[in-house]
Amino acid sequence: MINRRILLSTAAGWASGLWPIVASAVPRPPSMPRRLHLVNPHTGETFDGPYRDDRGPIPAAIAELCVFLRDFHCGATTRMDVGVIDFLADLIAATGEKKATILSAYRTPETNAMLARTTFGVAEHSQHMYGRALDFSLDARLDEAMTTARAMRRGGVGWYPQSHFIHIDTGPVRNWTLDESGLGNLLLFDAKGALVPFAGMHRPLTVAERLSLQRQLARAEFIARRHWR
Repeated sequence: MINRRILLSTAAGWASGLWPIVASAVPRPPSMPRRLHLVNPHTGETFDGPYRDDRGPIPAAIAELCVFLRDFHCGATTRMDVGVIDFLADLIAATGEKKATILSAYRTPETNAMLARTTFGVAEHSQHMYGRALDFSLDARLDEAMTTARAMRRGGVGWYPQSHFIHIDTGPVRNWTLDESGLGNLLLFDAKGALVPFAGMHRPLTVAERLSLQRQLARAEFIARRHWR
């Protein structure tokens, strides 16, 4: 169940038109009606029901989804891009799965900055901050969902096979894979300032190494954004 107090305030904010408009990818005409079954392990909440009908997105359902996909670190909400919700619904349908587990959705700039300092691979200017990104897992066929998402070319698709999740967003079209084999060509500055290869490292990264890797990942994403602009 969704927190009713947050849901009511979110719906009111949306209805009043006070929330910033979020840019979205060119929408794909979806089949009607559209349903989603989502689980949030951080809050214990679920969303299970239609979010589109033959007239388009259902306002009450989208308001509920905006609460469900809130920044669970602080409870802040934003108006989520319906394009990324459609993207997820299409992937669930394409794989034949029944539900998705949402690991991360909206993030405030403060939350994103905190994660960028402490978590390897978090982009400084993440699409999560604009309500245009979702990190999710499926019970099965996750690799199939990744391949399908990249073929759709509807935004960014990040594949995290070791952590068993996919990142999707409606930003520029770009793909990346974050696992040991995918990072084998990266060199990191270690705590002593020496360049060392990431491949073959079987120990936790130091703070200096995480920062070095984060800078390289941010540069790689920047180059990808320019290429697909």
